[in-house]
This record gives sequence, C-alpha cells and structure tokens, in this order.
Amino acid sequence: MVDKLLVAKIGGSIIDEERALKEVLETFAAIPQRKALVHGGGRRADHVLERMGIEPRMVGGRRITDAPTMDVVQMVYAGLVNKNIVALLQSMDCPALGLSGADLDCLRAVKRPKGEVDFGFVGDIRLVNARVLKQVLDAGWTPVFCPLTHDGRGQMLNTNADTIAAEIAIALGRFFSVELVYCSGNMGVLADPADEQSVLPTIGIEEYHSLKERGIISAGMIPKLDTAFRALRNGVQEVRIGGSVALHADNKATRIRLSNTEEKK
Repeated sequence: MVDKLLVAKIGGSIIDEERALKEVLETFAAIPQRKALVHGGGRRADHVLERMGIEPRMVGGRRITDAPTMDVVQMVYAGLVNKNIVALLQSMDCPALGLSGADLDCLRAVKRPKGEVDFGFVGDIRLVNARVLKQVLDAGWTPVFCPLTHDGRGQMLNTNADTIAAEIAIALGRFFSVELVYCSGNMGVLADPADEQSVLPTIGIEEYHSLKERGIISAGMIPKLDTAFRALRNGVQEVRIGGSVALHADNKATRIRLSNTEEKK
C-alpha cells in the first residue's frame, strides 16, 4: 500500500494572527501521517517594506519583487516567518525542518520573463528535488517551506506559495498518495464574495470558469484554483481549499474536482 502524504499550505490572515497560526499548527502537528508545510508571508513583508519606505506593489494577487523588495522578502520569509513557524511546531513535538528552495537544492526555478508586467525577481519552478524530499520525510522530519526558490546560479527568487505547494505535491506523487490542502482566512471558495458562509462544497473546472467570467472568483483565488486544478490533473489525489479546519477531510471546505469530460494526464 502506498503511504499517504499531506501537503498543507497556510497563508493569508492565518500567518498574521498569532492565535489563528497557533491553532492551525496544533492541528497540523497532531496529524500522524507524513506531512509537509508551505507557508506564505502574510502581511509581514509589507509591514517591513513600509517601515523602510518601500511601497509594496501587487498585480493580480502577485507581488512585484524588485531588488530592494527581494532583500526584504528573503529576510522576512526565510527568517522571521519560517523560523517562528518551525519553533512553534517544535514546541508541539513536531520535528520541523525549515527550508527555502535553495536548501538541499529542493526547488529550482527560472526568473519569470518580462511580459506586460515585469514581476522582477519572481521564479517559476522548473525542478522539485523529490528524492531529497522523500529522504527528509522518510527520516521522520516535517519540511516547512517558505515561498522562496533559487535559480541554481546564486540568485534567490520569490515564488508563489500556492504554486510551491502544488509542485511539491505533484512531484511527491511518485512516492506517495498525496492530499493537498490550502488553508487561509476564508472557509473555502465562496458563491457570494459578500457572504462568508456561502462556501461551495465542491467546484469543477466548468463552474470555475463560469464564476471567474462573472467576476465572482477574482484576484488571488484565480491563481490558487489554477494550481489546484493543475495538481489534480497531474496525479494529486485530493485538493481542498478552506480555513484552518480544512486540514481534516470531514470539515467544511471546498473540494476541487476535475470535470467528467476532463481526464488526468
């Protein structure tokens, strides 16, 4: 029987609120199976940038990362946020190992080419070192990834945490039956953005496109769902989007599913 693996991504207000972060980490730490965690940066980087007189810039839910911003996000994501999460998990008897994509050459990326928007030092993942990650997991450790990759030539790159979680889940599907869960401040994908209780129990690709065209799904939820569908098409067994309770399959969240007309690759 293939062992199960949980890949969880936490972000949004969970990162910024101490109580919410501790609660979700307690739930995560108590899960007995192999697991990996990916975290975003919340508003921490924005706060530091603003104190330094640097204006944070976002386009379509993605950060524009010029050189000064890259220095800040590297310090905040790999330092302040990552090590705080690792320390909390250690206090909960979870053997956490804090990592960036450069550590053990786990996540290699290429700098995104300039298009209509120049995102700066932003990386698109090209390689996940799945064998090294399997060794980490087999040793009983829990990898905790910050949203940073590297290009293999000495340059760190800012990379979307949702994408990192999906690519890790896809790569480790060679060895495990993988479940991918996105946890943030929302309880799931909402049918009505003004009603936090209007959580869709499931969403397929056709409904996603319809809701996106009508403007109901927008901003940062679009790339999140795009990565969720990519994960399912590439062998991940289940994907859920929700709040901290989404870590347990029976709790309220949105399950992402492929349509009946769409086959896995």
